[in-house]
Amino acid sequence: MLLAGCSGGGDDSGDKRRASSKERGSDALPAPAPPPDGAQDSRQRENGLSRDIAPSPAPADMRSTFALDVDTASYGFARRTLDQGRLPDPAAVRPEEFVNSFRQDYPKPDGDGFSVSVDGARTGADGWSLMRVGLATRPDDEERRRPPAALTFVIDISGSMAEPGRLDLVRKSLGVMTDRLRDDDSVALVTFSDRAETVLPMTRLGDSRDRVHAAVDDLRPTASTNVEAGITTGYDTASRGLREGATNRVVLLSDALANTGDTSADGILRRVEDARRAHGITLFGVGVGSEYGDALMERLADRGDGHTTYVADEDDAREVFCERLPANIDLRARDAKSQVTFDPETVERFRLIGYDNRRVADDDFRDDRVDGGEVGPGHTVTALYAVRTRPGASGPVATARVRWLDPGSRAPREESADLRTGDLDGTLDEAEPRFQVAATAAYFADGLRAYDRFADAEPRRQDGLDGQDERGGRGEDHSTAPLPGAPTPDRLEEWARGLAYTTGDKDVSELAESISEANDLRGSAP
Repeated sequence: MLLAGCSGGGDDSGDKRRASSKERGSDALPAPAPPPDGAQDSRQRENGLSRDIAPSPAPADMRSTFALDVDTASYGFARRTLDQGRLPDPAAVRPEEFVNSFRQDYPKPDGDGFSVSVDGARTGADGWSLMRVGLATRPDDEERRRPPAALTFVIDISGSMAEPGRLDLVRKSLGVMTDRLRDDDSVALVTFSDRAETVLPMTRLGDSRDRVHAAVDDLRPTASTNVEAGITTGYDTASRGLREGATNRVVLLSDALANTGDTSADGILRRVEDARRAHGITLFGVGVGSEYGDALMERLADRGDGHTTYVADEDDAREVFCERLPANIDLRARDAKSQVTFDPETVERFRLIGYDNRRVADDDFRDDRVDGGEVGPGHTVTALYAVRTRPGASGPVATARVRWLDPGSRAPREESADLRTGDLDGTLDEAEPRFQVAATAAYFADGLRAYDRFADAEPRRQDGLDGQDERGGRGEDHSTAPLPGAPTPDRLEEWARGLAYTTGDKDVSELAESISEANDLRGSAP
């Protein structure tokens, strides 16, 4: 199964209500003022960005800023947990990772960088709409050959990895990856349990694939889990095998159940800060196992300027090692951040769904020293907002911007798009199917984060303001109430099944099945 072909495609058509700021005209809301750094301001003018810079910022409480995130581990692990007959820990449910686990058909940019799309639909709750901000990068094509890769695989061989679906799945996955990498790519292998060992130094594949396969086949589980030793040795091995002009990356494969050495992500990565910063070595985390240290893996990836995903079975492994990891070898953008500015004349309140661990101070949007997210070719990033407009208001609603650094030159670049009240005329059930899929995933995650109310049959307020923290009046809604317009659990399942039929998408069918499993578990709870 894992050796089957790894190809696929999709419809790249855009949505009828999406448009860039260039298409919409000149109604874009003011961008925040640039930081008082003359050199940076000069760089922006040199890159043609002066058009995006306004002399004064919008009110701070009408802006929302976050680092881009293409992780999906939270959704994958939640699915695995539900399959095993358990509800996931609400603390491990990150809505943005649920939303970004599904394909979106945003238009692709002509060159490097991002396209920006914004659309929305009414939820049925009083004055509330869902707004979708969609960002997309151009996929690789055969005419543009990616740079070679230098990948250091850091492999957990601790005793907990002996469970079926852990080290055995890692061995199969690495076997697939070894066969799919190019001759000019390089691979190193580091194993760790209570200590770490470099079992294969950085090796150009070429005629050495058999050597790599032999090292992978010899992997056997041993003792305790010292993630600190594995990461430290992995980055040291990657630094020694650094290839100029190549994409240098550490790939951590583990259940992340650290029990020896430093078990904090900050402490672990502090030891490799110089290598990470000086050489641009980023981290890609692949989680395995029914018991999984989700929080540690996510923090490691965030601090390591990388991404996480979760592998439950061979189908997942094929997708990760045939599609996601190759897509993460090259980069389209470094330190990518998004900022959405809402118009206080038309918007009363807004709420970013998820991205709790990815928030960035509004004034740091254009401070290129502040970390953002790394995004590869062919990626899409979706952010959903619940937005409450003022009664009878018309005009601009929001302007969404994305800022990133070119991976090669490190020059800053930006794109933007805007939304008007007229773009919110349609209802959610009239929106295009991929928007509805994103909304379904968000509502599902929101329910799982507070599953004591997920199956609550009592009537609930649907204005999204229950228990709201006013935080000084207008602006971002910090409520922990259900998202506005949240359907009942049964209606959510029905909605997901209808979307699975409409889209013909296996991933959406699996979403519907997971919602059904969650409903059954809540129904059987005492």
